[in-house]
Amino acid sequence: MPSAEGHLVPDVLQPGLALVLVGTAPSKISAAKRAYYANPVNKFWRTLHTVGLTPRQLAPQEYPLVLEYGFGLTDVAKRHSGVDSALPGEAWQPDELRDKIRTYRPQIIAFTSKRGASEMLGKPTGKLPYGPQAETLEGAEVWVLPSTSPLGHNYFQLGPWQALAERVLEVRGS
Repeated sequence: MPSAEGHLVPDVLQPGLALVLVGTAPSKISAAKRAYYANPVNKFWRTLHTVGLTPRQLAPQEYPLVLEYGFGLTDVAKRHSGVDSALPGEAWQPDELRDKIRTYRPQIIAFTSKRGASEMLGKPTGKLPYGPQAETLEGAEVWVLPSTSPLGHNYFQLGPWQALAERVLEVRGS
């Protein structure tokens, strides 16, 4: 059941965040559970803890707690769920994401997949290296991270996630 805004999983955003992690779209499991990265084999929550962005591994249903750790969550496609390649063209809402970034002014935006970044930045996935990007988005630093999805298991690397966590610590300290 979508939220009032039609979002399958609600945004977790507030002003002044160091980081907003931007997913592509909720998986079918996440949409059904109304929780971010709810597939038990998705490495997202384990990765956040491993790199030090959370002091313990959160359960998917605890996703609102990320605000306590200085970061937020949203997706490029908020009203559709499923595998990236199966999403219809109208699923992508880059203007809506830009509005959120302008409203909440996070210091860093990190896409949790190349596909989400590609749809937002208008670049092919092959032209998006993992890590920090040269351009900013509405004044926020832009990062691209390897997907934690089970479908991207062969491409997953912890290094870019570790580098992001180090950068978030720098931003928080400034």
